[in-house]
Amino acid sequence: MLLSVSRRTDIPAWYADWFFRRLAEGFALVPSPRAPHRLHHIPLNPDVVDGIVFWTKNPLPMLPRLDELENHLTVFQFTLTGYGPEVEPTLPDKDTVLIPAFQQLSRKLGPRRVIWRYDPIFCTRKYTEEWHLARFEQIAHHLQGYTETCVISFLDEYQGTRTRMRPLIPAAFDPQAAARLARSLAAIAAGCGMRVQSCAEALDLEAAGIVHGSCVDGALFESLLGQPLYWSPAKGQRPECGCAASVDIGTYNTCPGGCRYCYANFSPGQITANRAAHDPRSPLLVGWPGPQDQIIHSSFSSLRDGQLRMEGF
Repeated sequence: MLLSVSRRTDIPAWYADWFFRRLAEGFALVPSPRAPHRLHHIPLNPDVVDGIVFWTKNPLPMLPRLDELENHLTVFQFTLTGYGPEVEPTLPDKDTVLIPAFQQLSRKLGPRRVIWRYDPIFCTRKYTEEWHLARFEQIAHHLQGYTETCVISFLDEYQGTRTRMRPLIPAAFDPQAAARLARSLAAIAAGCGMRVQSCAEALDLEAAGIVHGSCVDGALFESLLGQPLYWSPAKGQRPECGCAASVDIGTYNTCPGGCRYCYANFSPGQITANRAAHDPRSPLLVGWPGPQDQIIHSSFSSLRDGQLRMEGF
């Protein structure tokens, strides 16, 4: 199977100790989002897990321990924007900390396995189209040779993100302006040896030289492994999503990052409670299994064998 770590929270930034304990013990328990007392037992051993996708804005806690991942094929989706602390309040400095972290990660894993996410894109009085072009170019030059792929998307308005974004007074992006900006970003990226892909983007950007991408990219894992995988398209994602099916071991409302555009946090009180209940020794990201919980042992196997397996839940 392919493992997502995680669309629901930034595990590398905030829960690295927990993840490495889970990897050492060979399994994690993950509650179903719709039935939290049903805990799915997820095997993490490399004879079942064909690849891991990490999603993060800050991999620093993992960098000293990358050797512990040597038995697994890993790909990092590394979000690196130019926004300031009024948008991403808990991140270290981009230029002096996170760009060097990206470079260090790439030196260890190689540029194919560290993917730069410049998303979500939105405009305000401060963050204009001109600002995006200048900041994107600056970051792209620093990442030249350290990645082959840049992923972009424009801000999607969920109810929670709309409320959190309101103080910034974001401007509406019409399709023509979005396409114009995307075309310019693609040209800058090409000049730095990168291709640009979109992420679950309804806007057709092929005229700008941008194809729909796959963050959990079955074809990339096949290429890295040097053999075919019998993967299927993900279910339950947005219609434009091109990802392969994966199993996510994260939990919503657990990231204290506070990014205004985040879709995975929608209850500040629940985030505080979940953080307080976290114990890195537990097989669960939040709390410990209790007598009311039912542990579900589903059948998982490698995608290299052609068997059908469980979709992410």
